Amino acid sequence: MTTAVVFGYSEVGERCLRVLLRHGVQVQLVFSHEDDPSEVRWYRSVAEIARSNHIGVVTPADPNTGEWISAVAQLRPDFIFSFYYRHMLCNELLGLASRGALNMHGSLLPKYRGRAPVNWAILHGETETGASLHYMSSAPDAGPLVGQERVPIRIEDTALDVSLQVAAAAERLLDRLLPDLIAGRAPAIPLDLSQGSYFGRRRPEDGQISWHWPALRIHNLIRAVAPPFPGAFGVSAGRTFRLLGSRYLREPARFPQLAPCLYANDLALYLDCVDGSRLTLPTVQLDGKPLTPNCFAASCGTNVLSLGTLEAVSCDVS
Repeated sequence: MTTAVVFGYSEVGERCLRVLLRHGVQVQLVFSHEDDPSEVRWYRSVAEIARSNHIGVVTPADPNTGEWISAVAQLRPDFIFSFYYRHMLCNELLGLASRGALNMHGSLLPKYRGRAPVNWAILHGETETGASLHYMSSAPDAGPLVGQERVPIRIEDTALDVSLQVAAAAERLLDRLLPDLIAGRAPAIPLDLSQGSYFGRRRPEDGQISWHWPALRIHNLIRAVAPPFPGAFGVSAGRTFRLLGSRYLREPARFPQLAPCLYANDLALYLDCVDGSRLTLPTVQLDGKPLTPNCFAASCGTNVLSLGTLEAVSCDVS
């Protein structure tokens, strides 16, 4: 019987824990996190699936203490798995797995090591990402690679879209590689970190738009942090525009001489950008309240709104 201790959270954690159980791995203990009430939970629960299978669940603030290291040591697991767990595990913990400690990461390593890999990949305009199973080391997302599965990123995909695709890829990848891990014949391919990148955790303030960016850069930021993530926003003359979705249709700006500017017709809101392109904005808030095409005139004036000055400019938007 193959045994494992699992550190897991989020959709990837839930899916990968199910894979271990389907393959008959005896999961001895699950480390997870308490849900943050300020965070919109779009993913299924690792703790719930563990408890439904009569597996003990703990949620320590720090798993790298003597108490928890001792608890894992007493279990003598064959493997330790980390599936989207939010803490780095110390070397002492990693060394307790007699057959290896492995992590599932949401990028094509060595690219986008670190936190929020899906969000960063979209922000940088990548056209693909994926899931990578690798051995853990003292450096984050740096140990030898066992395998990867790729997923495309389409131009309109949001971080939620891609996160769900990556979670499905992680499930398929672990399902494919687990028999080789158990049999002791899985590869361990060193990563060339010079060919990759490392990124830290994104903060809500990282969602701020500069109105002087080109359209594609603004679009990539909007979809990288679209709900259920905190959302992108821009500030002009003390007013906050929160852009919660966009479509990049490669359309020319209607009022390039006034860009950056916002305007509406009966169907949609539009943002003309400084590179001569425009974005369609399906969901916008102004100072925390919905800004729809129908209420644009009442909220912003009847004409084109210059985002540099928040002045209405006399133009025909019909």
